[in-house]
Amino acid sequence: MPATLCFARFNTSSDLTIRRAAYWKNPTKELREKFKNAFARETVIGQYTFGTPEGSIAPDGYELDLLYAMKPGYAEVQSDLILDYRTNVALYPQFQQYLREHRPPLLAVWGKNDPSFIWAGAEAFRKDCPDAAVIAVDSGHFALESHCGEIAQYILEFGRKIAKA
Repeated sequence: MPATLCFARFNTSSDLTIRRAAYWKNPTKELREKFKNAFARETVIGQYTFGTPEGSIAPDGYELDLLYAMKPGYAEVQSDLILDYRTNVALYPQFQQYLREHRPPLLAVWGKNDPSFIWAGAEAFRKDCPDAAVIAVDSGHFALESHCGEIAQYILEFGRKIAKA
């Protein structure tokens, strides 16, 4: 049986989407430069640590990201991806329609304090897929960094459940 594991909601009202909508509509050089702050050391570390219990994030992940960010051309490539993400957003209604029509088994494990893909986005899965298992963990954007074992258990339990169906 096909199943869906989700770590981000296809939600046009997420904070991430709202903040970037103006750029996607009118991708000026000034707005492109503004979003390059996403690659600053404080921002990268904040993406890993915001909303997580103190001391629960090892520096490995964000230090590796910061190492990559120092490579020539990195900011331009990442800026291209930020702009291209609008193509994902344009497909959200199709993703949501698929969930409504097919109602696949769905597990959404979410960092309830994620400022980019907000908790309301996770809860919205139930609108399209009423039987979805939507689980919050006390974390931020990179929930696997602080809750890997717990999330792995949810995935294993979900797999066992759908294998029996």
